[in-house]
Amino acid sequence: MSLYSTLAWPLLRHIEAETAHGLTLMALKTGLLPDLRRAPDDRLRCKLAGMQMDNPVGLAAGFDKHGEVPDAMLRMGFGFAEIGCVTPLPQPGNPRPRVFRLEEDRAVINRFGFNSEGLEAVAARLASRNYKARGPVGANLGANKESQDRAGDFSIGYAKLAPLLDFLVVNVSSPNTPGLRNLQGRAELAGLLERMAPHRQACPRPLFVKIAPDLTDEDLQDIAALALDHKLDGIIATNTTILRPESLRSANKAEAGGLSGAPLREQSTDVLRKLYPLVRGKLHLVGVGGIASGADAYAKIRAGAAAVQVYSALIYEGPGLVGRINAELSELLRRDGFATVADAVGADFR
Repeated sequence: MSLYSTLAWPLLRHIEAETAHGLTLMALKTGLLPDLRRAPDDRLRCKLAGMQMDNPVGLAAGFDKHGEVPDAMLRMGFGFAEIGCVTPLPQPGNPRPRVFRLEEDRAVINRFGFNSEGLEAVAARLASRNYKARGPVGANLGANKESQDRAGDFSIGYAKLAPLLDFLVVNVSSPNTPGLRNLQGRAELAGLLERMAPHRQACPRPLFVKIAPDLTDEDLQDIAALALDHKLDGIIATNTTILRPESLRSANKAEAGGLSGAPLREQSTDVLRKLYPLVRGKLHLVGVGGIASGADAYAKIRAGAAAVQVYSALIYEGPGLVGRINAELSELLRRDGFATVADAVGADFR
């Protein structure tokens, strides 16, 4: 058993979830935590939209909302890190409590509502990074709740942060900002991407769109077609779900918000399986949802993901999780005769 599971988690689980997260960020900002990166493994080295990474396991958006600890997370062993969600103007998000552990289900429900310090504060912090750990860092872009021009918010976010980062993500799939998911519609998403085009030309960066797990097959076909038409670099699948599986046991299962963690694993992987034939190898897919082991990551890679992201499982497993996932993933690739991650992408379709 790890020190986290024997010492830290027994204490943290009795602290309100958002407060415990704040304490974790404080510890990471001290810079005193050990460097958990392992020696490079050639089997895990990979590229995502041209970005070189030591491994395909990334930090999902939501952990580092304000861009406070991207380099600390890379030193934890992640191959890449996504900060945010960042909105143009500061906003407090929804009232607390707004994040709930479902410990029995290894899951989390959140209804943060894009709490953000805003673009100016986050950009200033990113510009002052005095040490950059190896690995791409990107930002998840959002729209302000009261904005009258949400499509414009994404353009503003891209223009401000693209010069400071390696990639950007359009988040039109959070369930916690009323009406935001409507931007996943074909006409709405097309208009949003057209608004962003001049900024992408001025400062090219890999651009991804993050989608919900609750879309219909027709929705997925439309999004894949739009992503190809607008020459996006990839699709992140998926955000949290508004569904509540009957298998949930926690007393918090009825809380409003988006559900993440283990119960989302199969649903998000199924979205990847549906998307992979639609993008025809011309877009990179990133798998998110319920990853807590190398086997979970491997399943998403075989379903079409070029890389994966983790968040909820960190709450229960601690910082050693990243190294364990990578070690297990490398062994699974070796077992099945794959020399690289890229060789295994979409293997379920062969």
